[in-house]
Amino acid sequence: MGKTPTQPVMTDRNTWSVFLVFLRLGLTSFGGPIAHLGYFRDEFVVRRRWLSERGYADLVALCQFLPGPSSSQVGIALGLTRAGYGGALAAWLGFTLPSAIALILFASLLLHQSNLSPGMLQGLKIAAVAVVAQAVWGMARSLCPDRLRVTIMTFSAITVLLLASIWSPLLVLVVAGLVGVALLKPAIGLEQDVLSVPVSRRTGALALSLFFALLIGLPLLVALMPGQLLALVDSFYRVGSLVFGGGHVVLPLLQTETVDTGLVNVDMFLAGYGATQAVPGPLFTFAAFLGAAMDSGLPGWVNGLLCLVVIFLPSFLMVIGILPFWEQLRHNLKMQAALAGINAAVVGLLLAALYQPMWTTAIRGPGDFALALAALVALTFWKLPPWLVVAATAGIGWALQG
Repeated sequence: MGKTPTQPVMTDRNTWSVFLVFLRLGLTSFGGPIAHLGYFRDEFVVRRRWLSERGYADLVALCQFLPGPSSSQVGIALGLTRAGYGGALAAWLGFTLPSAIALILFASLLLHQSNLSPGMLQGLKIAAVAVVAQAVWGMARSLCPDRLRVTIMTFSAITVLLLASIWSPLLVLVVAGLVGVALLKPAIGLEQDVLSVPVSRRTGALALSLFFALLIGLPLLVALMPGQLLALVDSFYRVGSLVFGGGHVVLPLLQTETVDTGLVNVDMFLAGYGATQAVPGPLFTFAAFLGAAMDSGLPGWVNGLLCLVVIFLPSFLMVIGILPFWEQLRHNLKMQAALAGINAAVVGLLLAALYQPMWTTAIRGPGDFALALAALVALTFWKLPPWLVVAATAGIGWALQG
């Protein structure tokens, strides 16, 4: 595999370019949040060189600490640092709207998982395994260059696999940071990406204040002015604010807020969950399906878009609020040592996710392994674009299994 560039290239710094790049990712990024991080790395570190491996890992580490969908938050942060607030919005729209629109259509047409090709779904899972394997290999070469960081990576993966808890990734990152401060000695003047963060610390503080004001204030408003629409906004904002780990962790909370309250029946919920697995983009777009599937007095597509915006609003506020403080902290030598340990742990988290749930659910026999290996070789050595490998793998899965 070719050498990963270490210097960012200063091109394509406009909102439209950011939107087009993320739109392509939104149309082709199958496999869930861990796979998305692999797609992002290939696009922005390897191909476009928007930032270095270390800078990308720093963003991933930051978003792992935040509540909400980590891959979407990485995308929002990339758009923000590339083209300002318009870039953040463009990145989110491009990455999110394709799957959101598809799921709103699924809801309106009442499509069920039984209408989806199981062979194609299996091919998409296998492609995601190859994408994540490539990301783990490339990041490990760059971020785990010595025995200590390889050890941090290994113990991080083991801990997450054996300690089944939504809090274990956060615990692993904290411990890895402490180990980094104690044992790793970054070189003075260690080169860092210069991330252009067009957000002042005052604006960041205002964004964080608004985040907590809505989290606390919306339930009070619902108590003072009961109404289904306001209650819906409160529910989806709370889910987007309090989910750590993202991805599938959001599903039980959404079930509590929609099925248990009678807004959506369980059959529709399960059909939407199945459809969500078949579309690219973030799993949080399931909110668009649920909004379109319930009767709130608004047209279904309007309600779907409302729920989509509300569940992602906390992510925008958190990224805008944290990033200006984070950018200053990451240049501190102690913080650099902590980040070196945390970045090694991030590789361990990806390695653990590569096995569970990706490998255990996608690789069911020699044929699946052979297809995953072929996809990995196509990505790593033939340098084929991920969207083409994903499409080919899905097509092969459909042809073999129907």
